[in-house]
Amino acid sequence: MTEATFTFRVDEALKEEFATAAKASDRTGAQLLRDFMREFIQRQRDAAAHDVWFRQQVQVGLDELNAGKFFTSEEIEAEAAVWRDEVRRKHGIA
Repeated sequence: MTEATFTFRVDEALKEEFATAAKASDRTGAQLLRDFMREFIQRQRDAAAHDVWFRQQVQVGLDELNAGKFFTSEEIEAEAAVWRDEVRRKHGIA
């Protein structure tokens, strides 16, 4: 692995607090920053993968809708009414 230096400006008080917190965790600031960078990259990858999945799911739904594969609200409500009646009977609810 080739290493590179990453230089940036930060408020002195923040730098000192970060160094103190890092030391209390038995880590160096550099170790923690590398971990944070890796975690950020992974979160970005996960978000991008979720976006791809979500768009695919929306497209599946649109394709099914366009193909006429859907239930009307009346059909869903009728099925729910049957289910509610079964639950009421099962539990002795009038």
